[in-house]
Amino acid sequence: MEDHVVNSSDLARIVIYIFIVFIILVGVLIFFFYFSRKKIIQKELEKKNIQINHQKILLQSIILTQESERKRIAQDLHDDISSKLNVVSLNAHLLTKENISDIQKNEITSNIIDLTTKALESSRSIAHDLSPPVLEKFGLHAGIQELVSEYNSTQKIKVTYFNELDFTIISQDNQSHIFRILQELLNNSIKHGKAKNAIILFKKINNSNVLSYIDDGVGFDFNNTHSKKGLGLSNIESRVGFLEGKLKINSKENEGIQVTFNFKNYNEKN
Repeated sequence: MEDHVVNSSDLARIVIYIFIVFIILVGVLIFFFYFSRKKIIQKELEKKNIQINHQKILLQSIILTQESERKRIAQDLHDDISSKLNVVSLNAHLLTKENISDIQKNEITSNIIDLTTKALESSRSIAHDLSPPVLEKFGLHAGIQELVSEYNSTQKIKVTYFNELDFTIISQDNQSHIFRILQELLNNSIKHGKAKNAIILFKKINNSNVLSYIDDGVGFDFNNTHSKKGLGLSNIESRVGFLEGKLKINSKENEGIQVTFNFKNYNEKN
């Protein structure tokens, strides 16, 4: 009978110990879960902050690019069109003078017509740089074809263009960003890279739209921050950011440059 009581008492203590251990384990698990969850939330917040800061940097870069474009346009208007119109105005006043010969009138009139024609050509060129008519009317494919034709006509570089994508489902804004990126890349290939050949290729890779650009120029040291800034790569990075894509650039001195990035369609969701 006494043994039975002892055994029951021991059993009760064992149950109590098990219960206490269980409570401790539950507490440890709750504690672990709480702090693990807290760390996960903290990491997510840090990730979001990094993304926000990156977006701020991209936006600042776009604003600086736009400001630079405004200054360039203002300079072109002042140095080219404004100066020509001033000369036209001076020539027009000469026609109001008395005792001017017919030969002089013809010369002045010819100058006015010539300067006016050049001013119109300059204004068309500036308007084309701001917003190419072909891009707006006929879309990205036609815009790139015209861009390639223009560069090939200079005989400074031979540009080859291949396309496997349907640009019609890409938003107008995204088409404009892609077009500006290609302009920047081609300008860099000629001005900095001294390239003789360049290839533009649009294709689908793993169900993603991808642009690949290659030239055979002198290339550059990709680790050189000054070089990247001088080449306007931050502007390209900004536009790729607005396309919600990822940019990859490979380049070495005397080995040209390879630029690849992906982008979304207009109807794709995040």
